[in-house]
Amino acid sequence: MRITCTSERHANGGPGEFILSRAEEALDSLLLSYRERVQVIYLDPPFGTGDIFHSKLNAGQSKLTLPTYADDLEESAYLLWMRRILTGARDLLSPTGSLYLHIDFRMSAKLRLMLDEIFGAANFMNEIVWCYKSGGRATRYYPRKHDTILFYRKSAKVFFDINAVGHPRGPEKRNHMKRFIDESGRICFTIRSAGKIYTYYEDTPVYPSDVWDDIEHLQQKDTERLGYATQKPEALLNRVILASSKPGDLVCDLFSGSGTTATAAMKLGRRFLALDASPLALYTLRARLLKAASAHSLLEGESELVLRYPADDTPAQVSAKIVTTRGRRMLALDEAVFSPAYPIVYAAAGTVKGDEFRPVSTDCRPMLPLSLPIGTIERPVLQITDALGHTAFFEVDE
Repeated sequence: MRITCTSERHANGGPGEFILSRAEEALDSLLLSYRERVQVIYLDPPFGTGDIFHSKLNAGQSKLTLPTYADDLEESAYLLWMRRILTGARDLLSPTGSLYLHIDFRMSAKLRLMLDEIFGAANFMNEIVWCYKSGGRATRYYPRKHDTILFYRKSAKVFFDINAVGHPRGPEKRNHMKRFIDESGRICFTIRSAGKIYTYYEDTPVYPSDVWDDIEHLQQKDTERLGYATQKPEALLNRVILASSKPGDLVCDLFSGSGTTATAAMKLGRRFLALDASPLALYTLRARLLKAASAHSLLEGESELVLRYPADDTPAQVSAKIVTTRGRRMLALDEAVFSPAYPIVYAAAGTVKGDEFRPVSTDCRPMLPLSLPIGTIERPVLQITDALGHTAFFEVDE
């Protein structure tokens, strides 16, 4: 029998929450729960390109190219939309919080002026330039090889720890420095400037400037790459999160996309709040966080992952039963199909409390037929999701 669920609660993959929604539609409810509770917000919105973006998804033995989002708003509508989101973001931030807005040449000037108005020009921190080597070539103008990240604080009480993102200077000689070994046997470098001698050791930290040319854009064959359009590298978000938050703080991303912000936050021991309007973003984030949670033991205590989404009534059928194999109680799924038919990309078995599904076993790349262990749970429920993000839940009888 098919039932309705509008959320999932996983034992691992958090601590954090994902909401399937357009950012502007969710802001009022977010502000009821999270006003002035968020420490850092990273936003990577559409850039105003006029393009339709697609993502590549491995679904069983199939490789699908699926629409991800349309970046086709007229400029006036785009700016009104961003004003609503940036105003809401300001209200979500704690007094010590920061906003990082990732954008490019198309809208950076207009959004810089908008941020000055919303946050106050005195709360501007940096215009960060992220340089990368990948991308297209141009002959009619200089090739465009950078994005802009506008960094604003909520107030003068901002938390910012540049020491958290420094790295040892290392043995490399720089800027005509003289290299020698001091009386304790440590390698160091000296340079004279304005009549003074400055000494630096190999372990003296070097801090990033506002030009980030040490973080590469993801390449096509990068192991981190998921096939999701406009995916950003974890190293980029690691720097943002480490510099502007402490362990246990809440990190927010209103355009979650491939889930990089949430994944980086989880690995660094922060809580996260993520939103996106694309069901593909929900699927990608779920699979990415469940995989990351199994490989990292950085988190202690609470690590629940909560996913929220609207009810889905897309027609679906399954052939499933409860079996015992080698003494193990299993939910056997022989067939599953939505209408229209797209490959099944996720399956889980668990229990339901109210309208919340609680999985006990999951498969992020199912190949039918499959069996999911269910232990001794009563009234087991099957969840299936297809490549378009349609989701259905079924109670399976003994």
